[in-house]
Amino acid sequence: MKSIILAATLLSLPALAPAASNAAAVRDVEAVVEAFRTSIIDKDKARFVALFLHDRITWQSVDGDDFVQRRRLKNPKARKVEVEARYNPQSFIDGIVSDQARTEETFRNVKIETDGDVASVWFDYAFLQDGRETNRGKEAWQLVNTGEGWKIVAVVWSMNAGRKTAK
Repeated sequence: MKSIILAATLLSLPALAPAASNAAAVRDVEAVVEAFRTSIIDKDKARFVALFLHDRITWQSVDGDDFVQRRRLKNPKARKVEVEARYNPQSFIDGIVSDQARTEETFRNVKIETDGDVASVWFDYAFLQDGRETNRGKEAWQLVNTGEGWKIVAVVWSMNAGRKTAK
């Protein structure tokens, strides 16, 4: 009987290894999310751009219906999805660094899926300037494990009007 229990225990050990390595991968991806968040607050351009695999990643927003309708009041040709090469992680952080306002992106309901080689991150976000919410929505990232750390290869997000704050 003891040999059966020992054999069953030994056979189950390899099944535990992926769970342990997956948990480590999730922690590593969580660290990327936190570095993204704090580099915005700290206006740390070098730390921010180091999170990305290269400077040509997918960096794309899509406006929510209410947001695009508001934009069309100023520009009747405004589209739900604007594709412009000038919008990328570099231009994003450059805008934050050059702005005197305190900038923060908050994350809620963060979900991470990974097999240890690729990962996806999905969450609700709110973007704040000087504590005022300017926009909010859903955000999704794709990451790859380079063997030397996790790098972001795609960022897509919806943009909806921020919640109004009481004065």
